[in-house]
Amino acid sequence: MGSKGRRDGGGMEENTMAILDTYSFTKSTQHLADDIESSLDLIMSSYQLLLDLDKRFPQAWSPFLFGTDVMSSEDQDHGKNSGSVDVTEFHGLIEELYKVPDQANADILTSEPLRNMLLVQYLVNVLEEDLVPRNLAFTENSDWVTLRESLLNQILVSRKITYKGLVKDCLSSMCELSQFSTKFSHDMRSVETGSTKITEKCHTALVLAFPEVVKRTCAAVQKLLLMIIELDSSKKAADLEGWTTRADGTRTPAMEIILDELTYDKNILFPFFQALDKPELKLDMIVQYLKKYIPKTSVRTRRSNGSENDSTFGGILNCFSKESSTKGIIKKISSEVAQLLLAHAFQAYILLPSEHSTESEDDNGANSLPNICNNMISAFTCLNKADKNSGILPFGKEALFTAAIMLSRNS
Repeated sequence: MGSKGRRDGGGMEENTMAILDTYSFTKSTQHLADDIESSLDLIMSSYQLLLDLDKRFPQAWSPFLFGTDVMSSEDQDHGKNSGSVDVTEFHGLIEELYKVPDQANADILTSEPLRNMLLVQYLVNVLEEDLVPRNLAFTENSDWVTLRESLLNQILVSRKITYKGLVKDCLSSMCELSQFSTKFSHDMRSVETGSTKITEKCHTALVLAFPEVVKRTCAAVQKLLLMIIELDSSKKAADLEGWTTRADGTRTPAMEIILDELTYDKNILFPFFQALDKPELKLDMIVQYLKKYIPKTSVRTRRSNGSENDSTFGGILNCFSKESSTKGIIKKISSEVAQLLLAHAFQAYILLPSEHSTESEDDNGANSLPNICNNMISAFTCLNKADKNSGILPFGKEALFTAAIMLSRNS
């Protein structure tokens, strides 16, 4: 296959394993400044050493411990002593990320959340390096067996955790870190200008490192979700070809779980799409989300039964360009949510490669840049008429301004 194998278990020096020791840095909250500095140096050195070792000696060991779903206490003790992470502990690390804002706002900021975030970054990096060559082998050689044995798939099929729970926790942690990253970055200005409030909480170096680590951890969790979605897609292709067996099981695609969560909890809509930096996926998810709320009559024409017209961004905008259908949509979702989704979808659309933004024969130019820009303006005009109390929100105005500028350049 050409992918690198990883040997389960394997010894390693204690200093290398420091970052994997869940309890190494759990100390009294009354840390002295030199203790925090020492812990921070050890965490960062261990993290960099793990990355270097994984890059230079990928076959030396695996940080993950996979065995039977029912392990003896002796096996569990061996796993802890070797520094490896099992499926339950990995899920626990993802759950812990949700607590980062509270930990950062505590009277004393300890190094524990920093250690946990760096550990998640490292483990996601290991999962990615293992999955990418295996997925390539599946794409090129239809090698499902090799992909089935990937570390990520072993995590997802494990009965030690709830698959849906893992996806939901990834989503929650990603949104929480995204919101906190923005807020914490603003708070850092006081440190940079010499404020003593934060420096009294902990060592300045720890506070200065925190925003970047939070940002990168948010990106790592997003990467984990994207890998799960990609693996779902490959598994679906293998299912259609009859390459899977009953042992592979069935599971709800991560995309559906995420869309359901976004539907039930609109408070995470903005942080999720704000953090999601994959334009094609963002556009696809918004289109699928909005399709749920489009009245069926608004997408049916003499030429089509509506099964395809509303499957593109252009088709969605056409529905919002009619005042009657717009009123029907915002009865189910608010005008604010509609504006948010359309603005993010437009942002994603203009970031796509040019081949995704040109006119095609199938949609008669509905997805061409001029039509998208014109329909964006029409959609927001209808939204404003349908809900005059809300008006056009700031991010909606930015999208409209961009659409107008792009139209003027193409005129």
